[in-house]
Amino acid sequence: MSANYLEELSYKTGDVIFEEGDKGTDMFILQEGKVAVFRKFADEEVLLATLDRGDFFGEMALLENLPRSATCRALMATRLAAIRRGELLMKIRRDPTFALEMLQHMSRRIRYLDEQLISLMERERVSREELARVRAASEYPDKEHAA
Repeated sequence: MSANYLEELSYKTGDVIFEEGDKGTDMFILQEGKVAVFRKFADEEVLLATLDRGDFFGEMALLENLPRSATCRALMATRLAAIRRGELLMKIRRDPTFALEMLQHMSRRIRYLDEQLISLMERERVSREELARVRAASEYPDKEHAA
């Protein structure tokens, strides 16, 4: 990518790159280092992904013009290339393979999330079946199971 499309940014270990809910005006390509992507759930941080050199992030807020959906933090000294919305459009016009690479990367993310969702649904089904067995065997069934 040509230098006139990029703004280089550097972060130290532990630095927050952006927070969930922030307005997003840039997406980032990880040039060097590692980045953790996480969301808050029940007052805890849930790790969604760990990103390495070559990965990109922040594109959702940029493409949808919505607040950031997650928080990103540098896990070590990290160098990023920032691309703003208008610059992204120019880059895609000049290099359509960049758009294809982005779509492939996003497709992998969706496939991974689909697998995680099915796994969660399977665990939920098993948990419900186990709970039903425990209730049925209990000498103190809840009101739903009382005669």
